[in-house]
Amino acid sequence: MSRFAVPPGDGQRGGRDIAPDIAAARAGRRTPVGRVTSRGVVVGAVAVLLAGVGASADAVSGTAPSDPVVSGATVNSGHDVIVGITHNVQFPVTVTGSDDSGLSFADVDLKGPHGGFYTTDAFCESTTACTMGFTVNAHPAPGSDDPVDLANANAGTWSVDALVDTNDGVSVFARGVASFGLKRAAQLTVNAAPEPVAKGARITVTGKLVRANWDTYRYAGYTGQSVKLQFRPKDSNTYTTVATVNTSSTGTLRTTVKAVKDGYWRWNFTGTNTTGPAKATGDYVDVRS
Repeated sequence: MSRFAVPPGDGQRGGRDIAPDIAAARAGRRTPVGRVTSRGVVVGAVAVLLAGVGASADAVSGTAPSDPVVSGATVNSGHDVIVGITHNVQFPVTVTGSDDSGLSFADVDLKGPHGGFYTTDAFCESTTACTMGFTVNAHPAPGSDDPVDLANANAGTWSVDALVDTNDGVSVFARGVASFGLKRAAQLTVNAAPEPVAKGARITVTGKLVRANWDTYRYAGYTGQSVKLQFRPKDSNTYTTVATVNTSSTGTLRTTVKAVKDGYWRWNFTGTNTTGPAKATGDYVDVRS
């Protein structure tokens, strides 16, 4: 079943069903070919004319134009795409390449785990680059009984396929021209107590790590994850890791440390292959002598 992430006609689809390669899906419209086109006839005719006025042997033979090339793609300016449960997330994908006549138009498919799929197309903004915008989400479509959204199983590493047209009517298809992480958003809380506290006494630092559940549209505790406890002195801008703690079965964190000086305590989660990073806002503790 086709699933649409935006109203029909906008050219972008999304959902959990694997779609065919863009090269096959659009074969009836544009077939990737080599440089054996009508352009070659024009080149040959020019060579004959040049030969009639004493052209060189190189000119007579003609120089075949180079094949179009898709050299790469950049997704979200090189950053992971991190999605929560309430808002659409928009990001650009720029396909780059080269051709004697210049690039004209591009179709791009984004493919992820367990059938994750989005597609859109756009005219190229220059002869070497084509940028298009994607919108993804993990929340119900308002007023719809068939919401288009991401599932938890779709989180992970996604790949980019591109079909690019040139100004002289040639197409080139590139599979897996780039990859990126599409991840579930995470959140962290922290609380350091008691405060104020006597110097040398113990303080207890607690918190909780949760991440977006794309299946239930809620945040839930992230179990068994390694999280760093960090401290920043009052007169410093730098956090230093003091301890590493694993989250409980409900995502909670708890440890005790000695109070040495005034400063801020926070938890720092660096993320996983399926989940984005998160840092708690520092909790200030006043240490008194």
